[in-house]
Amino acid sequence: MCGRFSLLGTPEEIAAYLALMELEDFPPRFNIAPTQPILMVISGETPPPGSNRSDRKALLVRWGFIPGWVKNTADYPLMINARSETAIEKASFKTAMRHRRALIPASGFYEWRRSGDKKSQAYWIRPRNGGIIAFAGLYEPWANAEGSEMDTGAILTTRANDDIRHIHDRMPVIIEQKDFARWLDCKTQEPRHVSDLLKPAQADFFEAIPVSDKVNKVANTGPDIQERVLENLSEPKKSARNKPEEPDTQMKLF
Repeated sequence: MCGRFSLLGTPEEIAAYLALMELEDFPPRFNIAPTQPILMVISGETPPPGSNRSDRKALLVRWGFIPGWVKNTADYPLMINARSETAIEKASFKTAMRHRRALIPASGFYEWRRSGDKKSQAYWIRPRNGGIIAFAGLYEPWANAEGSEMDTGAILTTRANDDIRHIHDRMPVIIEQKDFARWLDCKTQEPRHVSDLLKPAQADFFEAIPVSDKVNKVANTGPDIQERVLENLSEPKKSARNKPEEPDTQMKLF
């Protein structure tokens, strides 16, 4: 599962990494939570031959996937993640897997480990070498009964690698830069053609830094939530999970 993440790169760094022609300015985001807007990159119209223009397009998307056929969101669960192993089979995700694959730039994510005495420890999980990464994502346009439209999205997850398996059994799928074009190509690349990309990150790619429970509250959005603390758990317990507080005050885009 991935329930919180960060995006700390500058717009220029993110645009360069994802081969976007330009990207509007925005501040660092240290504690991105469900239902807030997240940045997604999709493949747009193919540029003319010889053009140096990128065909990739940046979108602001509500983090929380809503299939187009859903009529009443009050009766539908908040889906922030999609299991990559079964997404192509699920009614909620199979159309997006075929037609609306996306990249979600990030600087890392948060996960929680829980012990038998119900104590929890939060971790800031980031690339050991720093920099920007891209989660595999799915997006879906959705409209309510009054015709108001918004784009929604989810992060694809897979089994955890050795770096974080002691914390949690799931992690986001990371798409490497060399595979961006293939992942985003929904015209010629069917889900079966890109299934090899839906795998855990290589060993030693991430480091897990214990942080305080400040990250549990969506109101805490400063860099202090990523400061290292002493771990307060002695024995990991893989099967237990601790969910962060659900957001009750969100950014006003949606």
